[in-house]
Amino acid sequence: DVQLQASGGGLVQAGGSLRLSCVSYGIIWDGYAIGWFRQAPGKGREAVACFSTGDGSSYYADSVKGRFTIARGDGKNTMYLQMNSLVPEDTAVYFCATRPRWTTNYYRPSEYNYWGPGTLVTVSS
Repeated sequence: DVQLQASGGGLVQAGGSLRLSCVSYGIIWDGYAIGWFRQAPGKGREAVACFSTGDGSSYYADSVKGRFTIARGDGKNTMYLQMNSLVPEDTAVYFCATRPRWTTNYYRPSEYNYWGPGTLVTVSS
């Protein structure tokens, strides 16, 4: 079975940083698309950052460009989301997700086959 586990969430003051980790079990991320999504209270799930393990391309939502970085760990089954200069609007549950092949619709949650349970990030003002 494929499992994803995200961790690293917590409470941080505005301007602070957090690093989220996503570990995969049951797959090796070769040729996969990996996405970090978030869902704030009362809002829909949105893509934050996406990464292609095929060619190393990364994509970011406009709201996080220049502040967040998606990166692969030394092992092939770990991905990170480094979040800097956090603002209260970043408060949400963050999820990692993956699918076997890259898609031009990488920003759509419905395109991803596997999801982790989410980790809560709270940014206080």
